[in-house]
Amino acid sequence: MYEAIGAGGLESISYDIAVDVAQIVAGAPGGAAAAERIVAAAGLRARQPLDAARALQSETLLDGVQLLLIEAEGVPPDLLEPLLIRLGAMAEARGVPLIATVAPDQIDVALALLPESAVLHCAPSDVDRLGAILATRRAPTARLHDGMRDQETMRMRRFHEEVARIADSLSRLTRSEVLDRAPGIRNDAMAFRMDGDTVETDAAEIRRVIRARRMRAEFFEGDLFADPAWDMLLDLYAAELEHRQISVSSLCIAAAVPPTTALRWIGTLNEAGLFDRKADPSDRRRAYIALSDAARRGMERYVAAVKRAGLSLV
Repeated sequence: MYEAIGAGGLESISYDIAVDVAQIVAGAPGGAAAAERIVAAAGLRARQPLDAARALQSETLLDGVQLLLIEAEGVPPDLLEPLLIRLGAMAEARGVPLIATVAPDQIDVALALLPESAVLHCAPSDVDRLGAILATRRAPTARLHDGMRDQETMRMRRFHEEVARIADSLSRLTRSEVLDRAPGIRNDAMAFRMDGDTVETDAAEIRRVIRARRMRAEFFEGDLFADPAWDMLLDLYAAELEHRQISVSSLCIAAAVPPTTALRWIGTLNEAGLFDRKADPSDRRRAYIALSDAARRGMERYVAAVKRAGLSLV
């Protein structure tokens, strides 16, 4: 039995699927209850939830388990780091999908310590939670039409299409034949020379663009202009011009969307080759996000092309 989360609550929809087992590790009773509810809605069977201390001591934590969920909020600070390291390593070694739900102040340490295959959530909706669980499993054969899953599938398809569009645009700006025809030169002042013209920009100019984009929310509903991929590209580009590193939590704020949505975009843009995830060599609990070489060249050429055309950055 599969239960979909719709506008009216949980709706029962039958599927011909085997029942998988999920193990929940939670720092607080509320997190355990939320995870159990969504696991049941997804048609899985949840084992008795464990707290952090018991999970760290268990040698059979993942025996017979097809999904591991960590509800990190409420985990004692002294146990959070060893918990993420141990459970992340165990899940990766056994090939068990891992979904971690974290508090805002836990985002950086979670992304730094968990394997890249882990799905990271922060303040997720029920649909976010359910969609992540369903994505780890075989697509079921439904006996009844499931409108909620159709909507979720369409939303994710549009999401990936948008990422592909941005990646393709930057790729076209950085492909080798363009570079051969119009080589770009960058100095410490971040000046770029293309087609014999010198085009300069600085972090202050990019920050003004970001500020202008944010001002739209004062006059219109913010969701009308949600564009997290471009907002994050702009923020990372400005940070690079400022010679600053950007943490994952800071980039989530720059995206101007719910944290879980921002984390999903970060993961997809990283897979698309636009972002690089870098560990802090002095603190393994922190990870930074930076523009990839291809994304950096694309941003440089975009700025230069806009300026040569006499247009304003947007």
